[in-house]
Amino acid sequence: MGILDTIETGSTIDSYRIEAPIARSGMASIFRAVDTRDNRVVALKIPHPDMEADPILFDRFKRESEIGEKLDHPMVMRVFGGEKRSRIYMVMEWCDGRLLREILSEGRMPQDRAIRIAIEVLEGLEYIHEQGVIHRDLKPENIMVDANDNIKLIDFGIAGDSAARRLTYANFTATLGTADYISPEQVKGKRGDRRSDIYAVGIILYEMLAGRLPFSGSSPMEIMNDRLLNHPMPPALAEPSISPQLQEVLYRALERDPQNRYANAREFAHDLQHLNEVGVEDRVELRDWNKRKSHMKRQVLYYGALALIPVVILLLMMLVARHK
Repeated sequence: MGILDTIETGSTIDSYRIEAPIARSGMASIFRAVDTRDNRVVALKIPHPDMEADPILFDRFKRESEIGEKLDHPMVMRVFGGEKRSRIYMVMEWCDGRLLREILSEGRMPQDRAIRIAIEVLEGLEYIHEQGVIHRDLKPENIMVDANDNIKLIDFGIAGDSAARRLTYANFTATLGTADYISPEQVKGKRGDRRSDIYAVGIILYEMLAGRLPFSGSSPMEIMNDRLLNHPMPPALAEPSISPQLQEVLYRALERDPQNRYANAREFAHDLQHLNEVGVEDRVELRDWNKRKSHMKRQVLYYGALALIPVVILLLMMLVARHK
């Protein structure tokens, strides 16, 4: 029986009255609740009992709470602290709206709306980066969009805080980012920085504009390898209304080498707001995108070469023996 079954509607935790279960994740369940002291609607994030017994997951939950409590920006979901509680849970701002994932499930987004949402996401990112926080798991499931297209960045469960001690996620590599949005450097096992968040926004903007993801595969590993080996389809081929300037902005955000990406969210947002000022490069990505490389082929060639080594040695020995 999970926590959604054991916490009943109408029950109270401290001063919070539970109104309805909202969502369940691997770490916690989220409930809509009312603060009985002032009738404010909030969201409670309550860890699963088994998570509390896992020191790594429990540390992650506490870090998410600590990071959330220090952030205060219109584009970032607030986390409220500063009160004694009878158990571990987070009290979060209640955000009306829909997840960007739900909106994307309805199909490709109009260009002006996609750009507007991306600029708001970048504004929220610029703020959290200035606070020393890296999200590290930006994806449509972690962006809330209201009826006026105002956004909230949510879920800082695997965020990094430069002011906090570094956590070691032994055996939890798969949780550090999501396959469709994780940056190439994170695929290689490096610690993501603000440019990794920039890359994720590039993927999300490509998806909003083109109605598809730039990289694909039949498994998370294949998806991650695809971005290491191949160039995405030029977005203008998927959606002809995408201008060369907007396409160039996407390529700059999706540079495989983070040194070549936008250095910060402000630069990215500036180019989206001033597309007429963006210079268009003659890119190899435009010419060679359909020359697909396979990680499996590389592995076959590698192991094939290894298998040939003893054959080559044997032939050399035979040649040496003949000349004696």
